[in-house]
Amino acid sequence: MSRLVFVTQQVDPQHPALAATVPKLHALARRFDEVVVLADGAVDGVLPENCRVRLFGSPNRVRRGRRYLGALAAELGERPDGVLVHMVPLLAVLAAPLVRPRRVPLLLWFTHWRRSRTLELAERMVTTVLTVDRRSFPLASHKVVPIGHGIDLAGFPCLAREPGPRLRALALGRTSPAKGYETIVRGAQLAGAELTLCGPSLTVEERAERARLEALGVSVGDAVPYASVPGLLMRNDVLVNNMREGALDKVVYEAAATCMPVLASNSGFDDVLPPELRFDRDDPADLAAKLTALEHVDRAALGAQLRAAVEARHSVEHWADEVARAVAR
Repeated sequence: MSRLVFVTQQVDPQHPALAATVPKLHALARRFDEVVVLADGAVDGVLPENCRVRLFGSPNRVRRGRRYLGALAAELGERPDGVLVHMVPLLAVLAAPLVRPRRVPLLLWFTHWRRSRTLELAERMVTTVLTVDRRSFPLASHKVVPIGHGIDLAGFPCLAREPGPRLRALALGRTSPAKGYETIVRGAQLAGAELTLCGPSLTVEERAERARLEALGVSVGDAVPYASVPGLLMRNDVLVNNMREGALDKVVYEAAATCMPVLASNSGFDDVLPPELRFDRDDPADLAAKLTALEHVDRAALGAQLRAAVEARHSVEHWADEVARAVAR
């Protein structure tokens, strides 16, 4: 019987950051006889019958670590095909002394631009690093295997959009300076586009950035519940993303999956977005020109091409196939 142990923080289809983990677990459950999920917290009844959840959550960090290691050790008794740690390098580091001596593959899924000593240690201790693209993992490593982002195409269907009097641009995400929102705001103003900007402000830095953006004349909306994102995408004409190099925001692929044109500055999106849909990160005039050009093209046809690219390389089914292959290797 094939069995995968999957380690994550939360199993919650409404979680603002981790909701996409749920369809990934569904896809993995179609490829393994059993998926055992070790999580800090989980919502009941959202996973298939062949998924079993063990919780290790605790307000106390030391107790949480002990509970995690105890749960993992119990699941290693009957040797699983692999252990996959989702986005938390520390949990991979803690797992390695238990997993590696049993010759069980230990995999880390990680996609973020920020490097850390913990991540460096995790890279040395795991068998394989899974990520979206080689540019979405901040360390040079022969262990890196790019497998796409894992977008749930059923949750982000192709949507028909009614044209409005002005081009409707959308930007989503935390109000971090790394998101490059000022270029988006100024570019939209130069193009005469209607801009909707939504995202949480969770830190002092993000709250300061929110105030700075609002001083530029844009109203910044609150975080959008994950279930409401497809509807918000449907009500707009183009997503604009200006995240720094090395960070491949999932929302770009989600928007493209809905047949929505996307403008992005990050070169890492080049397997989905052609050159005419990318702009210079610090050049509002370049972005304005790209926005203006979109007013005169068949956006539905363009969006259909983007969805096809997501389906080929970034669907959740492709992602799960690649996880299974990595475990088998």
